[in-house]
Formats: sequence, structure tokens, C-alpha cells
Amino acid sequence: MTTFRAAIIGLGFGAEFIPIYQRHPNADMFAICQRNRETLDKIGDAFDVERRYTDYDELLRDPDIDFVHINTPIPDHAAMSIAALEAGKHVACTVPMATSVEDCRRIVDLCEKTGLKYMMMETVVYSREFLFVQELYERGDLGKLQFLQASHQQDMDGWPGYWPGLPPMFYATHCVGPVLGLPRADAEYVSCFGSGTIREEMIPIYNSPFAIETAHLKLRNSDLSARIIRSLFDTARQYRESIDVYGSKQAFEWPLIEGEKAVLHTAKKPEPEIPTLVDVPDYAHLLPEGIRDFTTKGVYDLAANEHLSFTQGGGHGGSHPHLAHEFLMALVEGRDPWPNAKQSANWTSVGILAHESAMDGGARRDLPDWSFSD
Repeated sequence: MTTFRAAIIGLGFGAEFIPIYQRHPNADMFAICQRNRETLDKIGDAFDVERRYTDYDELLRDPDIDFVHINTPIPDHAAMSIAALEAGKHVACTVPMATSVEDCRRIVDLCEKTGLKYMMMETVVYSREFLFVQELYERGDLGKLQFLQASHQQDMDGWPGYWPGLPPMFYATHCVGPVLGLPRADAEYVSCFGSGTIREEMIPIYNSPFAIETAHLKLRNSDLSARIIRSLFDTARQYRESIDVYGSKQAFEWPLIEGEKAVLHTAKKPEPEIPTLVDVPDYAHLLPEGIRDFTTKGVYDLAANEHLSFTQGGGHGGSHPHLAHEFLMALVEGRDPWPNAKQSANWTSVGILAHESAMDGGARRDLPDWSFSD
């Protein structure tokens, strides 16, 4: 059986993928990287990972590593991905791909030049809710798609480092990805408006005043448009990542409140019977048996370890094992993962250009043609 040796960089959120790779039949959880030696050794000891690095450049020189899974802060994603591709490693990277369109282009060009694989590990398009609505769409239950919308709202007050004042659309792939991913389309152009104002002390950090940014996307070679809503600061809302899909036969609406059921609307019924509350399955059957448990919460309780303070399993809509499996299968089968480098660039560039549009009063911004899939 073909296996690929994995190296995980960034061991906060990133450590949640260690046991998934350890149990996947096509992975060898080979190395971990963390600048803090104490944290590195605690996690390495907890998971019995022998090869450990505090220096990323040294890790990239290790010829035994096949791919890197990057889970570092957003400003580091592009530089680390570029360095890994230049070192001959395949790359899986948490969102977003980059913070500039130019860096997205560099990653796309490197993949085309080297033949190496890149996947932006967008959680929402592997969440149980997305997999459910995708199944409805592919089965024809939704009918013709008429409109899509998605939101990602979160209160980031108190988060450290680069987060305070971050323009909402700079971190938009959780809502851009699903509206482009369901119809497998690219964004052609975007227009965005800002609304409201964040606290005065945060505005100068990025020269971005908006509490909420709302964008409309035109999908390329399609009659569809989509709306996305994004907020980070000074807006009252429980955490929510979502996609609502409106078709001619049925429509799917993500749960309004966490823990509630999704809603499926069916056309041509008496008005009171149109909406139905639905239970969304976890789609564990799509995965190798050894990692199916990771789609549900509480499968691997790291809080029981005095050195670690999070619980593995079921995070981000049960997407983590699906993400790891898709990337590994792409390597095994010699194909592009989904989303590949171009698709990841298109999704990421939407947010970057949407913020530019908002700062320019809603002016249209075209996506670069090199980010189109065909």
C-alpha cells in the first residue's frame, strides 16, 4: 500500500490532525515542527512522534518528508507554502492560501512548474452540512440552482497577534469556498460594500474601518450569483459558518443557531408544509474505517493529558478526516486535490479583491484569468 510521510507545521490547531494521519492507511505521521521546544516535545511525546523540528527550513531539507501540512498564522501561509514547493514537497495548507493575489499566483505557477500538489484545507466544503447539500444537488433533488449565499460571522475580540482589526474579507474562504464549490464554478468578478465601523483604535492597524463586509460574486460561465457576509469585530452574532442554497425544487438552509437542525424547503407544497427540519449525517462511510470516528466529537480527548488543552474529533463540522483523506488520495492517485492550487487561488483572491472593492465604494474587481479552472 502506498504511504506518504507527513510533516505537520504548527501544533495548536494542527495537532488535531496528528492522530488522523496516524490512523490513515496511506499516511506515515513522520515529523512535527513547532518553534517552542517545550511545546514540541510535549506534543511529540503525547503522540509518540519521534522526528521533531524547531526550524522550518531544516525540516524542508529532510529528504524523507513527502508533504507538509501547514497550520501556522495567516501571514506565514504563502511564504511557507512557496518554500515547501521549492523544496520539492507537496503542500496542504490551512486557509487562506495567501494575503495577496501576487502570492496566490506564485503558488499556482510553482505547482504548474513542478507538478507538485497543493490543497487549501477549506473546512466548510468538507463539513457534514456541505456534503449533505452536495449530495442533494448531485442527485437532482434541488433542481436548477438559482442562488447561493454564505456567511461567516465570529467575534474575534481577545484574539492575539495579527487578528485585531483584520479586514473581514481577508479571511473569507469559509463562505466563498462553499458558494463556488457546490456548482464547481470560478468567481469571475466581485463587488463588495462595507458597513458599520469598528473601534477607533483598531482601524489604523490595517486601515480598514468596516465591521461587516458584504460581497456579491458573479460566477463565471453561469447565470448564478452569490452573496457572502463576513464579520470579525464589534458585531453581535454567535459563531456561524454557513451556506444557504436555493433551487427550483428544493432549498437548503444551514442551521441558524449552532446545535439546531438544518431546514429543507420543498416547492409546490401547501405553505405550512414547505419547510422540514432535517438531521444531517456525518458521512463517515466515505472514509477509511480507521479514521471514521474522527467525524464525531469526543473521539480523542486530549484534555485528559495535562500538557494539552483541546479535544480532537468532529471539529469544523467533522471535516478534518475528510480533508486529510482527500489530500492523501490525490497523492496516491496522482491527481489534483480539491480544491487544487488554481481553485484555492480563486477562492482566496475573491476575499482580497472584495476588500479592495469595499475600500473603493463597491467598485467591480475582476478575478485574474490565471485563477480560472479551464
